[in-house]
Amino acid sequence: MAGVSAPVIVRVQKDDFDATVEAARLTGGRTDAGAVVSFVGLCRDEGGRLSALELEHYPGMAEAEIGRICQLAIARFSLLGLTAIHRVGKIAPGENIVLVIAVAPHRHAAFDGASFVMDYLKTSAPFWKKEHFADGRDGGWVDAKESDDRAREKWA
Repeated sequence: MAGVSAPVIVRVQKDDFDATVEAARLTGGRTDAGAVVSFVGLCRDEGGRLSALELEHYPGMAEAEIGRICQLAIARFSLLGLTAIHRVGKIAPGENIVLVIAVAPHRHAAFDGASFVMDYLKTSAPFWKKEHFADGRDGGWVDAKESDDRAREKWA
């Protein structure tokens, strides 16, 4: 498929996603792919403390930034395709939050590409998380984590 650009699917949505369906969109009809790596991030209950996370984003800017991150990953790891889907709204424990799928000729590129996208998405895409506690209290907005910044730094 020389000369064909790698497909990039970026969506920010309230609705859930199906990782199997999304992987098939990237790999259907391909014979050059040797690896598909997918990551699904789930909402945790934080030991029973949380009833939900509420995610907000900067519309338009979030999609553009995720697209930019995906293009960086494609160039850096010679990926054949990428999907990045991030949910917004109120998400209950156990529900999907984020999906990243990387398709590559070889496994290392697919693993690295997916990890790169997640590390950059956590630190660069304009999303905000608000905690809702199981006892009905509003937990407020979640601060950025230094551990996420350190994870991103490994790619510099």
